[in-house]
Amino acid sequence: MIRTIFFDYDGVLTTDKSGSLTSFRYLSEASGLPFSVINAAFGPHMGDLLTGKTSHAHIWPAVCEAVGKTLDIGLLTRAFESTPPNLDMFSLARQLSAQHSVGIITDNNKDRMDHLRKHQALDELFDPIVVSADVGSSKHGPGIFGIALRRAGVDPGESVFIDNSEPNLVVARALGMHAVFHDDETNDMDALRKRLASLGVRMDTTRDPTFAARH
Repeated sequence: MIRTIFFDYDGVLTTDKSGSLTSFRYLSEASGLPFSVINAAFGPHMGDLLTGKTSHAHIWPAVCEAVGKTLDIGLLTRAFESTPPNLDMFSLARQLSAQHSVGIITDNNKDRMDHLRKHQALDELFDPIVVSADVGSSKHGPGIFGIALRRAGVDPGESVFIDNSEPNLVVARALGMHAVFHDDETNDMDALRKRLASLGVRMDTTRDPTFAARH
């Protein structure tokens, strides 16, 4: 029996493929610097940001030096808030929450997810929310999944993990979780619903009147 459905954040609960795409695009537009320049400046720090070994405040002077321009660190907050939510996926999560618990497992930096948890009220719907920077483990290893399963109080076979990257599903699948790929480019919600239903996942469409009206 499926008890918990875990969602990846970027590319599943958002319509951008990755958080770096969202943030760097905003910083590029706000600063007038090419996206490639912003991307290159952050590149050496991304691994440490995602595993919680550093923070944006700590690396900001190095980023500014790399781009050759002093940037207001306040731009980061607005960059985080520019994250486009996948409203259909949030609707699905609300439907699922009637019969199951829903959580998030994401490779993300702490500053961004701490802000988005408040800005998008994520904790009102998702529990647990497990962030790589908080636990020091990414989806390329079992640690983050083990923590998520323990916090949800479920065995691997009682859970589903949805991600938009096949490599991110490898470890979850090996642990015995039901791993489901969601193509962020097509965002085919009907296909995802059918896949979840085939696993015995139940959803209450009355929690989403717009979905009920469409079907």
